[in-house]
Parts: sequence; structure tokens; C-alpha cells
Amino acid sequence: MKKTKSLLALLLFFITLFSFAQSRKKLDRIVKRDYQIIECTILKMSDKTVEYSLPGETVQISLDVSQIAKIDFASGRTQTFDASSTPSNTAQNTSQSIETAEMKHNVIAVLPIPYLNSDSQQSSEDMAKFAQNDLYNKLLDKSSNILPLTVQDLRTTNSLLHKAGIDHNNIDETPIEDLEKILGVDNIVAAKISYTIGTASTATTYSSGDTKVSNNNKKVSSSDISTTTANNQSYYYYTVYFDMYRNKDKIYSQTRKPLLAVKDSWMDSITYLLKRSPIYVKK
Repeated sequence: MKKTKSLLALLLFFITLFSFAQSRKKLDRIVKRDYQIIECTILKMSDKTVEYSLPGETVQISLDVSQIAKIDFASGRTQTFDASSTPSNTAQNTSQSIETAEMKHNVIAVLPIPYLNSDSQQSSEDMAKFAQNDLYNKLLDKSSNILPLTVQDLRTTNSLLHKAGIDHNNIDETPIEDLEKILGVDNIVAAKISYTIGTASTATTYSSGDTKVSNNNKKVSSSDISTTTANNQSYYYYTVYFDMYRNKDKIYSQTRKPLLAVKDSWMDSITYLLKRSPIYVKK
């Protein structure tokens, strides 16, 4: 009887181990052009779209190939995507010509800055504009440190981009050469902010009570009251991508994670990277 029970327990162990191995199967990995990474199962691919489902879900999601940089398949194979040759971009480029602005030399333009939650894959338009404005103001404040460059007015930059149908959602899909023609500048600074949010809880207990002293001078507590307060703290984990271009060439590219996990710590990283860029001269 004991031998039968042992065999049954061993069989259950192997069944559990097999089920665990199945649940831990390797996923496909989509790397988007805006640096978002999607762990998923690829269901179907075509010349225009990739359809996939997220772990534990059956919903089928469609993604345009123009937004994809590469796919690392669970099998180990990697497929890269050329933005200039995808059907959607080709159709877009042939259907509309780029309107070229008058070229201004030694002028730098600040592009909208995608501000992405890596967990939800959501981009905030308000924060993208705020981050763009923050970097623009930093360049203005340090105008004497970036001579002979001058900064293109932010209204001019955004107006020209809007006219060309470009915003924080599709800014990465437009070649730098085209952006320079659209904006009429020979220098461009482009940044991206990716983040995740973590939370931690702390509990603080306060105790109070009356005490009385007995005849033998020993303290005895009575009427004790305890109050516990729970506090939730949010932590922001940022990755800041910072690129500079001059006449179509990338002259500076850095990635930085802020030292502090606080809400606005990305701003410190922007300042740090700007001061170490090739356009900045200490005075």
C-alpha cells in the first residue's frame, strides 16, 4: 500500500513539473521603433500587420509593421523591419510629398518627446508636450553655452510638424532627413522617456495606554490603544533616450536611468545628458 502511494505521489510530481514547464514556455518578443518591448505570442503576420496575443489572454491584437523594429521569435530566429521599405510607409511617401521649409543654418529644433508607460504601452500627449517644453527651456537657458546654435521657436516647430501630420505618436517613423526639411533646420535634438511605476507599503503602529504602579513598584499597563497607519509610496523607474543630429548624421546618442526613483527624476537626466552633449560648451 505504501509503495502504491509513493508511486502515485511521484506521478503527481512529474505531472506538476510538466505543467509548470508548459506554463513557462518562451514567448515571442516584439521590439517597437519607440523602444517599447512586447512579450507575446505571434499569431499571424502579413506585409502590413502582425497579429499577436498577450500572455494569459485570448484577445488578438493587430500592430502595423511600420511601428516594429524587429521581432525575436521564441524559436531563436530574429526578423528585422526596414521602416523605409514597409508598404505603409511607401504608400504614405508616394501619396504625399514633403513640404520643405526654408533652411536656417545653425538652428536646432526640439522634437516632441514620447513619454511612454512600458507596462500599459500607453503614451501621454500632455507629458510629451511638457517634456518637449522642458528641454526647449533648458536649451534657451543655456543659449550662451550652445553658440553658434540658436533654438527654433517651439510654436514654429510644432506648427510645421502638425502641418505635416507628425506628432509624438509617429515622430519615430519619419526619417531625420525629412524632419530637417520639414522644420528647415540643420540640427535636431530627439529624446524619449520610458517608465514603469512600482509601489511599496509601509505600516506604522502607535501605542498608548494608562499605567499604574503597584505596591512593589512594578509598572502594570492598562487600557492599551494601538493605531496602525498604512502608507503607500509610488516609485518611478525611468529610462531616458537622448539623440542629437546634424545634417542627417547622428552626432550624439546616450541612454540614462536617473539615480532617484521619484516622479520628476527624468528631468535631471535630461539636464545631465544635455550638458555632456557635443553642442554644449562650459563657460
